Amino acid sequence: MKTIRRVASGFLSIIFLATLFAGILAPAPYAKQFRESPNASPSRLHLLGTDELGRDLFSRLLYGSRVSLLLAPAAALLATIMAASVGGAAGYIGGWIERIVMTCTDLAMSLPWLFLLLTVRAILPLNVPPLGSLLITFMLLGLLGWAASARVVCAGARSLRSSDFVLQARACGSTPFRVLLRHVLPNLRPILFAQFLTSVPVFILTEANLGVLGLGVSEPLPSWGSLLRGIENWSTVQANPWRLAPLVLLLLAVSSFQLILPREGFVE
Repeated sequence: MKTIRRVASGFLSIIFLATLFAGILAPAPYAKQFRESPNASPSRLHLLGTDELGRDLFSRLLYGSRVSLLLAPAAALLATIMAASVGGAAGYIGGWIERIVMTCTDLAMSLPWLFLLLTVRAILPLNVPPLGSLLITFMLLGLLGWAASARVVCAGARSLRSSDFVLQARACGSTPFRVLLRHVLPNLRPILFAQFLTSVPVFILTEANLGVLGLGVSEPLPSWGSLLRGIENWSTVQANPWRLAPLVLLLLAVSSFQLILPREGFVE
């Protein structure tokens, strides 16, 4: 199992490094159009060919991977921070506050999250600049994806509420906010880290769903979701099987994140 984890970690490291140096590795800017060679086959100049607009697919795959692999962890970090704040406070305070917060959390979890996300995104303006669409997608994923993690964090904080070090800190005159910030949340780091890693592949797939439906990152900025729209036509894929490269890379990245999830300290 450790060997598989090392292989998965190495694969993700290679992807991150490749996307980090996309400006060097990419043969052309992601939006540059080679109008004389649309839908070109792979060649020395275009390793994965070009799309219908003549844009180099290898360059767009590199830049699209960078967008997705930065967007998903950023959204997961925002969701984890919200889960730590809401769930940690509710679990530590307890009583009627915990019951109200957990009821709201259960209500949020009972809603079909993906459909809620699609509805909210569809309500917002669609004709926004690429950077604006990136920010909107990031905020939506983070603000709507915290509920499940909050319940796990709440359970962890509840278990620490009567621990010796918390009781000692309260006996020494520490305020509840200080106890929560300095003693409870630091001891929830394994749970928070596990929830963060769990959220990353979920948000990668969610962004891909939004991109396929045209509600994610807007053109010409690429992402895995927008690149997957190029394989909607199966006849095109049969004629150009290299168009499956974004799908293969997406599946490998999500599987690698699942393999490196820590098993210890993880609370179901």
